[in-house]
Amino acid sequence: MNEADALELLRAGILAVILGSAPAVIAALIVGLTVSLFQALTQIQESTLSFAPKIVAVALALLVASPFIGSQILSFSERVQIHIEQGFR
Repeated sequence: MNEADALELLRAGILAVILGSAPAVIAALIVGLTVSLFQALTQIQESTLSFAPKIVAVALALLVASPFIGSQILSFSERVQIHIEQGFR
């Protein structure tokens, strides 16, 4: 394994982390903006109002997107295994 292979694995790992975390981050972003807009319009400044819906939305997003996240992890693991096998030959 040379430097190019190591950089390719690093790039693939970072991409897998970004793609794997995207559903939860996007769900938290959408719910956070919606709740923030609601709080600004109604002037209700309750801290649990911004926290509880985000937890529920992130949990649902992870539940729905778990096959996608698992496929990203599996794809990256297979790529690492291939590079390890080729590096030890």
